[in-house]
Amino acid sequence: MDASRFARLLFVAGAPALTLLLAGGCSTGAPPPVAIAPAAGEACALDGMLLADYPGPKAQIHYASGPPEFFCDTVEMFSLLLRPEEQRPVRAAYTQDMGQADWRTPRGHWIDARSAWYVRGSRRQGSMGPTFAAFARAEDAAAFAREHGGQVLRFAEVTADMADLRGGADHGH
Repeated sequence: MDASRFARLLFVAGAPALTLLLAGGCSTGAPPPVAIAPAAGEACALDGMLLADYPGPKAQIHYASGPPEFFCDTVEMFSLLLRPEEQRPVRAAYTQDMGQADWRTPRGHWIDARSAWYVRGSRRQGSMGPTFAAFARAEDAAAFAREHGGQVLRFAEVTADMADLRGGADHGH
């Protein structure tokens, strides 16, 4: 079996496991952790950029062990969650509801990332360029897409190719 076929097999096998981990958390029976506000000066877990310095929705992932990790862009969250070689047991993932938060300086309004509606390919930029705008309500996502362009997606519809860190959420378009 060649390396690319093996990688595809790992991704296909890993995606359902990730979905189960995100849907049910760990098997400890404990409720998932709640979203927390990042500390002043909090840096992105992937690139060290300060969250407060950039527009657009932020994200946080709570793993089975260790402190939560924060991300200055939803593209980073998706990239990490969708890369099979990086998967760790996830208890919860959160992003910000841009139907409530200010795009330029989002604060609070954390929502469960798996139940959110996302807009891919809009004219609004995040810290990584094109991003996935996140919304708690489908109506807010649709209104955002009408105003700023883009395609409305559910969490399960986002693919690793869409969340390529080399080109943001609009990679290849």
